[in-house]
Amino acid sequence: MKNTYYVDLVSGDVLDRPAFEENPSFKIEATDEELHELKSCLDESYTADMQAYIRSHIPYVEYHKDPANDLYDQSIKKIYAIIYKLGDAEARRFIEEIGILEEDKFMQDEEIQKFK
Repeated sequence: MKNTYYVDLVSGDVLDRPAFEENPSFKIEATDEELHELKSCLDESYTADMQAYIRSHIPYVEYHKDPANDLYDQSIKKIYAIIYKLGDAEARRFIEEIGILEEDKFMQDEEIQKFK
């Protein structure tokens, strides 16, 4: 059975109701299994973000040649792909408008494509 949740990408929270005072949320309909997968992806993204943050303090490593940044970018795209799959029309429209799932570099990634 699917339930309604609100995903806040800034905080990484998945809530039962929208946080009006906080950041805008994506509305999704998800089963317990889908929710678990999304939360796992949010956790992975946080870890990748922290690794990229640590790397950012090393001036001689360029952003575009850094695996930590690539991992973070990929995790964000996977989260958007899941939200696109589970989200309402407004969430899908927003994701289409920003074009995050349409970048050529990631079109070959099977992990992303399975959620589209």
